Amino acid sequence: MGSRRLLLLALVAFAAAICGVFIGRVIADQPRASETELHALLHNKLELTAQQQVKIDAIEARFAVRRKALDLEMRAANARLAEAIESEHGYGPKVTAAIDHSHFAMGELQKETLEHLFAMRAVLNPEQAKMFDSTVVKALTADAR
Repeated sequence: MGSRRLLLLALVAFAAAICGVFIGRVIADQPRASETELHALLHNKLELTAQQQVKIDAIEARFAVRRKALDLEMRAANARLAEAIESEHGYGPKVTAAIDHSHFAMGELQKETLEHLFAMRAVLNPEQAKMFDSTVVKALTADAR
């Protein structure tokens, strides 16, 4: 009877982990409203000069390539996590390592996103930067409200 309960618990934990990975991928793949708002601000409301627009476009193009690579790395980390869960059927060393790798990939994306934002901010004049900062702060605190 005890081994059946353990097997059932392992199956439930595995199913929950797979659901978590699936939900995480769905959420990560959707553009956030805050990103859309920031893009709208940059391209429609800040009245960028032609020179600023060229610089912003170059910054965005470089980041798009890097973001794609980081997104692929996060997907690979999720796949490794799923494999580790399937292999260990519990919270073992492979699962722990896969979680750590997943957190590292997410952290790298966050760091490089901020570097991207600061690079764009550096192109702006003081008035534009103030509007930009306000939008970034609003986006970062939207979920806290």
